[in-house]
Amino acid sequence: MSGGLFALLDDVALLAKLAAASVDDVGAAAGRATAKAAGVVIDDTAVTPQYVHGIAAERELPIIKRIAIGSLRNKIVFILPAALLLSQFVPWLLTPILMLGATYLCYEGAEKVWARITGHDAHAKPVAASGPDAERFMVTGAIRTDFILSAEIMVIALNEVADQSFLPRLIILLVVALVITVAVYGVVAGIVKMDDIGLSLTQRSSGFAKKVGRGLVAGMPKLLSALSVIGTVAMLWVGGHILLIGVDELGWHAPYGLVHHAEEYVHHVAGVGAVLAWLVNTAASAVIGFVVGLVVVGIVHVLPFRRKAKDAAAH
Repeated sequence: MSGGLFALLDDVALLAKLAAASVDDVGAAAGRATAKAAGVVIDDTAVTPQYVHGIAAERELPIIKRIAIGSLRNKIVFILPAALLLSQFVPWLLTPILMLGATYLCYEGAEKVWARITGHDAHAKPVAASGPDAERFMVTGAIRTDFILSAEIMVIALNEVADQSFLPRLIILLVVALVITVAVYGVVAGIVKMDDIGLSLTQRSSGFAKKVGRGLVAGMPKLLSALSVIGTVAMLWVGGHILLIGVDELGWHAPYGLVHHAEEYVHHVAGVGAVLAWLVNTAASAVIGFVVGLVVVGIVHVLPFRRKAKDAAAH
């Protein structure tokens, strides 16, 4: 009897060790998958602050919260199940779907650049002065743009753990979705509230802390404007890069081969080769994204429903 009990305890201990090892494996894989998507996470962090630039301070955090919830819903409710199903049954569809999303990113970025060049956004009113309908429209646009970036993040993470069985893969991707969403929107919230922190320091502190507060108050509007530009460039860069890789995977190797050859050419420069190679790839991706985006902007602006929408807005 006691022998059977000890054997049972041994089995339980063995199962506990296996479970602990599985948790460690899942944690390590989630860490690798998150790190692999770090580049897109930076893009997502740069894109988001532009949506709260110029609005009333008391509405910044509620808007970021709404966008963060929408982002998590994008990842868990829509992207994750679709990505798992597609990777399981029709993996060849992932690349075309990602390329469609990339084309939308290119369109968004190119339209912002075109609006700035032509001055069409010069008289745009801040969201704070436009009422709840405009705020809802802005949040919807932010969540829609986040959907594309989140899709790329989740697909990159999925590719990193493709060798895992279904359940560990699911757990890893859930961890990645949660960690990345909290990290991105936590950083964004910190960025957009930094000027309020600076104002508080100037009012309640003295000496060095007061100088820091003044620096934050003076510098944060410039940082937010810079992030708006970085976010636009990031849309073009990420979108163009997805298209560059996508056409190569679909069989048109010339564009990627040309960029890869240019990368190899500068990669051997002593000391800065790796940085130059990255800059070449980034610049080429951004140019591709801008060209594709301009084409889509041209098509969209001549569509009948777009002209009707513009006429309605003018009246």
